[in-house]
Amino acid sequence: MRMRLAVFGSTGSIGTTTLELARRSPENFEVVALTAGANIALLRSQIAEFNPRVVVVREEKAAREIAGEFLGVEVLWGEKGLVDCAGWDGIDIACQGIMGFAALAPTLELVRRGKTIALANKETLVVAGELLQRELRDSGARCIPVDSEHNAIHQLLVGKDASTVESLVLTASGGPFWRQPDLKWESVTPEMAIKHPNWSMGPKISVDSATMMNKGLEVVEAHFLFGFPIDKIEVWIHPQSIVHGAIWFEDGTCQAQLSRPDMKASIGYALAYPERLAGSVNKLSLKEFSQLEFSEPDATRFPLLNLPRAALRSGQSHLVALNAANEVAVGAFLAKRLPFSKLSSVLSEVLDTHPGVALDSLDMIFDADRKARENTEEIIRRIGL
Repeated sequence: MRMRLAVFGSTGSIGTTTLELARRSPENFEVVALTAGANIALLRSQIAEFNPRVVVVREEKAAREIAGEFLGVEVLWGEKGLVDCAGWDGIDIACQGIMGFAALAPTLELVRRGKTIALANKETLVVAGELLQRELRDSGARCIPVDSEHNAIHQLLVGKDASTVESLVLTASGGPFWRQPDLKWESVTPEMAIKHPNWSMGPKISVDSATMMNKGLEVVEAHFLFGFPIDKIEVWIHPQSIVHGAIWFEDGTCQAQLSRPDMKASIGYALAYPERLAGSVNKLSLKEFSQLEFSEPDATRFPLLNLPRAALRSGQSHLVALNAANEVAVGAFLAKRLPFSKLSSVLSEVLDTHPGVALDSLDMIFDADRKARENTEEIIRRIGL
């Protein structure tokens, strides 16, 4: 039976990889919905190839142009368009590849509609992990993580008695600067920070990898996804990005999941679960197994690694504030308004000044996010370039 597939963020790296897999397996997937931001040229070519029934874009002007060009396609726009698309009954499975806080509302709508979700957006779990898990229990929806590390842990935990698992292990490449211990943070440019050694990713997540904030946020994700306390979630530096995750058992033994550093592996697993999508990636060679390295992370050199753990201990509102502040600060760095060396101090100040309040609704999460973004901009104006 063909699955009706929606790709949220179809022009990004996750979206284009998902569509590549769908292109290879037309007997398994029918692409019925696409959403995109600014890359309208690529979206046009995707519409022409896959002939979706629903398309969502960011701006109304672009929506009108596409509607006039592709007759018979329902074209929506803006935040409401994303939520309306997520609520459409014609979707069986959705790949959520939208980056940042913008994915929260449509993801929750997908969950409430009982859809299967291949989730590549970490911010939804970071800012609303408790809410998301509650909605998943109530709706019966299924959420399969796409991040290679969480995808690995998901694979390893299937069929296991969680009470026998001592701890989870997330691996980290270390980003572009791990092997440069003498590098001066003041000299880091956006061009340097986005050159990830193993993965092809968008600018924002590439910067998060360079600061190791990405791995800190993934610890929080793992906490909400798998229900393990954060002191039982380890981080190993593994520059080759071949071991994606591992679990330690109470008897002192370990199991790990390995594959090439190619997102087709984890996306294919999420789309086909509980089956597997044949030929997603090529097998590893024995020579590649012999070149694996592991080391402890240096939290002194990469202070943002443990900042999400601290925010989680302080409560959900601090996680919302940290996520918002990081999006704004990384955006300022990429725009050359803030030095790389000041990212840590900006985020720490936001957390120090953010009030700890209970977040009992989606509206309260949005309000906390807005206030944190405004505070971050004020701090950047004061201490930026």
